[in-house]
Amino acid sequence: MSRIDPNAIKALKEMKLEIAQELGISEDFTNKDNISSATNIFAAGPVGGLMTRRLIEIGEKQLIDEE
Repeated sequence: MSRIDPNAIKALKEMKLEIAQELGISEDFTNKDNISSATNIFAAGPVGGLMTRRLIEIGEKQLIDEE
């Protein structure tokens, strides 16, 4: 089984926090003491969706640039 590059993990965590800040919900990801599981679920959905969109955009751009 291959190992995930630690730099990729770090980059994804940074992207998650950046998107959460853009959505105004960064507290939900940085303050682990005062967060309920329901808040976490509702915060994670929009952030995960935008992360997926951005990763697809990056991949599409790389494919276009390769041609």
